[in-house]
Amino acid sequence: MTTHTQLDAWIDQHFDEQVAFLQQLIRVPTDTPPGNNAPHAQRTAELLAGMGITVEKHPVPEAEVRAAGLESVTNLIARRRYGAGPTILLNAHGDVVPPGEGWTHDPYGGEVVDGTIYGRAAAVSKCDFSTYTFAVRALEAVARPVKGSVELLFTYDEEFGGEVGPAWLLRHKLIAPDLMVAAGFSYQVITAHNGCLQMEVTVHGKMAHAAIPDSGVDALQAAVQILNALYAQNTLYKQVCSAVEGITHPYLNVGMIEGGTNTNVIPGRVTFKLDRRMIPEENPADVEATLRRVIADAAATVPGVTVEVKRILLANAMKPLTGNKPLVDAIQKHGRQVFGEDIPALGTPLYTDVRLFCEAGIPGVIYGAGPRTVLESHAKRADERLDLEDLRRATKVIARSLSDLLA
Repeated sequence: MTTHTQLDAWIDQHFDEQVAFLQQLIRVPTDTPPGNNAPHAQRTAELLAGMGITVEKHPVPEAEVRAAGLESVTNLIARRRYGAGPTILLNAHGDVVPPGEGWTHDPYGGEVVDGTIYGRAAAVSKCDFSTYTFAVRALEAVARPVKGSVELLFTYDEEFGGEVGPAWLLRHKLIAPDLMVAAGFSYQVITAHNGCLQMEVTVHGKMAHAAIPDSGVDALQAAVQILNALYAQNTLYKQVCSAVEGITHPYLNVGMIEGGTNTNVIPGRVTFKLDRRMIPEENPADVEATLRRVIADAAATVPGVTVEVKRILLANAMKPLTGNKPLVDAIQKHGRQVFGEDIPALGTPLYTDVRLFCEAGIPGVIYGAGPRTVLESHAKRADERLDLEDLRRATKVIARSLSDLLA
């Protein structure tokens, strides 16, 4: 048997243990918001300690966590040093959006049915806590590297932009890898992704009794004017195409809106939040300036209205660094052997905190356990799921790739 097939065999022999580990991770909620995620980090550290993996706990000060919109964050690092050579970091995030409605399986159950595991974060991305952990365990049991290092990094701030996750760790010089891989799906290796601008828009009118509407200024009618102007931008965005394969055009979505006090009251205030996806070729400052101008122009058509616009998040696009080639080559080589098909290098319209590593000059890619598309995974929807064979095979790809890169 070759080293690669021995790695495969070790993963097969320990796969039931790997699935049980993932189930334990799913059963500790990490809904973000509210973002009380330190308990999951504590449980993860306990489970890793049971495997003989020493973990550093890095709690972020409460004031910084609250400023980022979360309640508690503890980042975890497990450093596995084998000798002189490159450090490869494997990063997955444990925070997830709340389950929402429509589930037919317990979102915190980790239930396995017909070879598929169900639960919030089953596919994005508690699964890759297990992918990376068991890939490293296989590496150490079989290949026994004597060069380089691997670091497992588990963070809890991807949904809100990563400022108290990877950004905080990079800023405090707690991590400085030569290469990195972040949680992703199994049938493509992602080398670029969109950026994201999120803004909160508050429209102020004047509240009044609905029986005498002329005595007030309807903030909701003004908000409708602004929303129509913003949605009209999507028609223009379709004329702008990215040169990155896998990424199409920009898009704007309004995901939250609230306002008013009762049906018989002219609403005096309406607030909505928007999400603008930016292709890698766009300039974020120009995008924000254009949106602010569109909002201001639409608001100006409604007398008596004032508008506040606040930036919530600015996540730059991930642009590939030339140094990521060894990662791409290794994952594509072993992906082809394990999955029996080519694993293309693509961009994705999603945004992730991998961009923070690339901005720091650290070459990285996105690869892990998951289906061909986000839609298939049900991520951010009811009944999020993962085919366990994708988990098994992705773990083999990562273990084989680490073996080659640290040889």
